[in-house]
Amino acid sequence: MKRVLVVGGVAGGASAAARIRRLDEQANITIFERGPHVSFSNCALPYYLSGTIARSEQLVLMSPEKFKKQYNIDVRTGQEVLSIDRAAKTVTVKRASDGTTYEEAYDVLVLSPGAAPIVPSSIAGMRQPHVFTVRNVVDIANLKQYVDGHSIQDIAVIGGGFIGLEVAENLRSAGKNVSLVEAANQIMAPFDYDMAQILHKELLDNGVKLVVGDGLKEIGTDKITLTSGAELPAGTVVLAIGVTPETALAKACGLDIGVTGGIRVNHHYQTSDPNIYAVGDAIEVYNRQTRRPARLALAGPAQRQARAAGDHICGMNHNNRGVIGSCAVRVFGLNAAATGLNEKTAQAAGIPYDFAYIIPSDRPGLMPAARPMHFKLLYEVPTGRILGAQAIGEGAVDKRIDVIAAMITMGGDLEDLKELELCYSPMFGTAKDVVNHAALVALNLLYGKVRQVPVSAVRSLVEEGAVLIDVREPAEYAAGHLKTAVNLPLSQLRERMGEIPADRPVYLHCRSSQRSYNALMALQNSGFNNIWNISGSFLGICLYEYYNDITQGREAIVTAYNFN
Repeated sequence: MKRVLVVGGVAGGASAAARIRRLDEQANITIFERGPHVSFSNCALPYYLSGTIARSEQLVLMSPEKFKKQYNIDVRTGQEVLSIDRAAKTVTVKRASDGTTYEEAYDVLVLSPGAAPIVPSSIAGMRQPHVFTVRNVVDIANLKQYVDGHSIQDIAVIGGGFIGLEVAENLRSAGKNVSLVEAANQIMAPFDYDMAQILHKELLDNGVKLVVGDGLKEIGTDKITLTSGAELPAGTVVLAIGVTPETALAKACGLDIGVTGGIRVNHHYQTSDPNIYAVGDAIEVYNRQTRRPARLALAGPAQRQARAAGDHICGMNHNNRGVIGSCAVRVFGLNAAATGLNEKTAQAAGIPYDFAYIIPSDRPGLMPAARPMHFKLLYEVPTGRILGAQAIGEGAVDKRIDVIAAMITMGGDLEDLKELELCYSPMFGTAKDVVNHAALVALNLLYGKVRQVPVSAVRSLVEEGAVLIDVREPAEYAAGHLKTAVNLPLSQLRERMGEIPADRPVYLHCRSSQRSYNALMALQNSGFNNIWNISGSFLGICLYEYYNDITQGREAIVTAYNFN
């Protein structure tokens, strides 16, 4: 009878144990979890703060009793594995109830200790009772109990990643005054700066005090002080700066640690000791696109790793394809999703790339629920291989990003994406779906049929006095336009081509780049070779400029913002 010990539950450890049981009914399986809950929904934790999840008990997915009845797995909560003796193949376990210790033998050991929230000791006031992190059900219950019990109204959330964003949203939805502080120049690192601006505006529109490019310096009793010297009211502080892999057990027993700081594993998630496996947030993974080691703290990959480890423990092989990092988040009224590489990661990997940024409607315009979807597709130059995508909108952005994730996994390129046959109904999308549309635009760029400049370059063009032509109709132009742009509607373009200079660059835009693309093609086919399209056009420009304009007091380059 094989003796399998699992350290840590949740997505990694609990899934590995369940998989082993499905493959081996005779195995003796024990899970050790130092906390009170072996299986809970990490990703749903913030939603308890707003009442979306009414009771903290609902976050718990499986109890030790259920594990025993349904899987015949012995789950020991409140018991912490202190050390591993690899030579003797035993672990030392401490009971939280009385502090006593005992040894347990194993044939196979699975490590799934997860990752711990970063709590910088260099920041003054970090250990006060009104400072919280969010890792488990106990953490989120304690946070809510403190906020409710002390009638806290002003809360500062430090860190603009997934946890920070979701905590900030749910606290704001609960009626709290929320400040969200991010030391980088944007929230949500998987998204490029131009796309993150859309999320910045959504936070501001929903009453969140957003501060980017400024870090936490000190925590007081009722306020925080930032690196810049600015102060924000805060009766409670939630730290969501990031996580670090829990590798203490692995290091202490001499297991190899990878270059990223995670536990190094092989193809089958074996550590440097073949009798010890590791899965989840604590390990180092392989990024299939950059071909470099990486860390990825997401539940989906952890569950796949757990299954693969369980398979190998039971004599089955696994085809390890690495990770690409697909993710999604909701920010008030917007949905956001991303997969693969963004501009920053493509540059860091030395991969030549370009991108198509489009803002089509997610349904036919005549449908009442039709809304714009911001979609950015990155591809390799010159191969056209799909590298990644980001999507933000009120509709099904996850569906579109899932398509791109599948294409990346299968090694697809722009031609494949262009020809991809997808479901269509006016209730769900357009006949030429957003992803097909993005592929067509990207192919035009790749093959040199059109030239574009990004929204990030428009301020410089305005300040330099470049020729900017707005091809929207006069009423649209009057409602808001670039201050130096000339209005030459597409409907009048062919009669007024003589007004367009042929001896200097000309930059076209409309609302979302579709009409300006049609204008560009008409001009190019009429002999003009000096025309560029502004990707994202006026809607993209407004969203890109808005946050910095209103928070920094910067002079706007538009007469009025237009987000419709």
